[in-house]
Amino acid sequence: MAKELRRQEALDYHSKGKPGKIEVIPTKEAKTQRDLSLAYSPGVAEPCKEIAENPEDVYKYTAKGNLVAVISNGTAVLGLGNIGPAAGKPVMEGKGVLFKIFADIDVFDIEIDETDPVKFVNIVKALEPTFGGINLEDIKAPECFYIENELKKICNIPVMHDDQHGTAIITAAALINALELQRKKIEKVKFVVNGAGAAAMACINLYLSLGAKPSNFMVFDINGILYKGREDVEDVKHIICADAKYKDYDLAKAMKDADVFIGLSVGNVVTQTMVKSMNKNPIVFALANPTPEISYEEGMAARKDLIMATGRSDFPNQVNNVLGFPYIFRGALDVRATQINEEMKLAAVFALAGMAKSSVPDIVNLAYNQKEISFGPSYIIPKPVDPRLLAVVAPAVAKAAMESGVARQPIIDWDSYESNLNTRLGLENQLSRVLGAKARNNPKRVVFADAENIKILKAAQLVFEEKVGLPILLGDQEKINKIAAANSIDIERIPVINPRSESTADQRKEYGEIFFEKRKRKGVNKYESYKIMKERNHFGCMMVETGDADCMISGLSRNYPDTIRPALEIIGLDDGVKKIAGMYLLFTKKGPLFLADTTVNFNPTAEELAEITLMVAKEVKQFNIVPKIAMLSYSNFGSSNSPEAKLVQKARTIVKEKDPSLICDGELQGILAFNKDLLKENYPFSELANNDVNTLIFPNLAAGNIAYNLLQELGGLDSIGPVLLGLKKPVHVLQLGSSIRSIFNMAIIAVIDAQSKEKPETANSKVISRWGKRRNG
Repeated sequence: MAKELRRQEALDYHSKGKPGKIEVIPTKEAKTQRDLSLAYSPGVAEPCKEIAENPEDVYKYTAKGNLVAVISNGTAVLGLGNIGPAAGKPVMEGKGVLFKIFADIDVFDIEIDETDPVKFVNIVKALEPTFGGINLEDIKAPECFYIENELKKICNIPVMHDDQHGTAIITAAALINALELQRKKIEKVKFVVNGAGAAAMACINLYLSLGAKPSNFMVFDINGILYKGREDVEDVKHIICADAKYKDYDLAKAMKDADVFIGLSVGNVVTQTMVKSMNKNPIVFALANPTPEISYEEGMAARKDLIMATGRSDFPNQVNNVLGFPYIFRGALDVRATQINEEMKLAAVFALAGMAKSSVPDIVNLAYNQKEISFGPSYIIPKPVDPRLLAVVAPAVAKAAMESGVARQPIIDWDSYESNLNTRLGLENQLSRVLGAKARNNPKRVVFADAENIKILKAAQLVFEEKVGLPILLGDQEKINKIAAANSIDIERIPVINPRSESTADQRKEYGEIFFEKRKRKGVNKYESYKIMKERNHFGCMMVETGDADCMISGLSRNYPDTIRPALEIIGLDDGVKKIAGMYLLFTKKGPLFLADTTVNFNPTAEELAEITLMVAKEVKQFNIVPKIAMLSYSNFGSSNSPEAKLVQKARTIVKEKDPSLICDGELQGILAFNKDLLKENYPFSELANNDVNTLIFPNLAAGNIAYNLLQELGGLDSIGPVLLGLKKPVHVLQLGSSIRSIFNMAIIAVIDAQSKEKPETANSKVISRWGKRRNG
């Protein structure tokens, strides 16, 4: 059932809204008649004439320099095989998405209905004037070798078959570091390679470039070992054919005393016995996906001196092509390289290998919930979420292109180039990918108080399947079952608890007694304390308070005060906090933007506004981001003497008194917060003149709430919130009309908040509450 649900989810993802995953967006204004006359006739004739006179000007006047073609004929699509060009289109669009989000490269995917390699080459060659580079994708062997080689000969732009070289580059970088840690030399080690397709051959050829000896390889395909004299072996593979005396060897025999195993084939073909038979300090790269040749757990259990990598993200040392192709093409495009040659590929290899040895950014440690990731057997290759990749790999590739003579536009100012790369995507824009990884590394129990709702059930299912949290559903089990069954939602492994049922009577009594102790002199009698525990928000908050759960999500079907009140009465304010506040996180093109207070405090005093600011700053730091805060008003630095303006001035003064090191300024208008040139020109003394603002503090609830809603709706921005600040334990309230994605994101934030508040001795001590791992009433 879960497989069918995931299938439907994937289909819905691709079909909802505009079908597919990509669109074309104009980069110039095209609103007025004048704009249109410049974009097209008659104005467009001028750049045409310039390009006709000087063909290189095509890079100046068109998008060619940042445009890559992802081209396939659909003959070897993922694990689906020869499914044809149309069926392969979703994969090519997906590849385009990766190019864009990781390297800001624009892509047209082109699916060609042609299997004849000669004709395919001619078609692609004819497309060369349109593109700055060509990424060949999912073309079967051996045709892919011929196609790439021929196109590299006749094209004057970079051409790369990523299925071959992407895997080769990443594994080569990992191999360099693994060999160093195992104190072995590449020219001496013995390799066993299971798989002899395009990726395997590219890996082998790159290892040979690094110094490996052809005679030290034993390579297997579906028909057994490749040996000299075997008639069905293609010419390109003859160099690594073993001596004919080994023709009867199987994988088990070959692995005895081998130093390195590279798996690029099918899962579950390597046993622990095979791994144990390898030489001292072995290296195993089991890269079949989704099932490796041997699982990481089995491999590491076989022997303690093993260094292992897989293609999976849930284990150390993931070999992922996204570490390579976006940044290789970025470097090649930026110097207008005529090809991607061996020197450029090796530059990428050494750049990646070197990165693994350097200090890891805090945002990567945050993603994997580790204090400090460092070079060693479980970290031989950078993580895909590492924000340094673009500014490390692309310049290395660009330099290699220049040094090898294939660059047509050399880079002069490398500092400016690297700075531009860092700001191109926004280093902090990695945050949205990092949050899920952090939650997944230490999932917490999330109570969903409004479980009799289809959106909540779908979000809970997603939380469970993505392993970012352990959902607990509150509500009537019969109603929940009915909703789940009617909408094909799989909640079989998710606990369901009905606070009103007889099965929870003892728990209600226990919770009621605790509640009575907290509220007995605040207008609540003992009978009411027991009775109110039938209410889901109170029951859920008490689960969090007593440690039966770690965090709670509510509010989808209830008004804001009814959700917040139980949290305040049961969980209470954090130490030193006088008032809670609400914060939103928006994902913008420039990076994450935090906004507060957007949901709780109507007209805060200066003291309260200062407290809100400090709470938000603390929360921003939880994401390993330095808060840079603009305290907003309709005036600028004393330009108005109104009480409203003076209130923000005073709040800022209080903030600086309590935390002088905090980057925070105000009062100022919103335009100055994001226009540094205007700010420098008029108020050069401001702390924000040389800092990019990432946090906005609003003077009152009306301003904050209105601004948030306008930004979200008109800007089409992804958001998380409202995040409640100031409680001892995390309880978060959903906004009206929250989407499944928003609820899922809120659950991730709740899990991360719970991680930050847990005591070290209790970490991971509980997986599911006393109700157990299965569903209960």
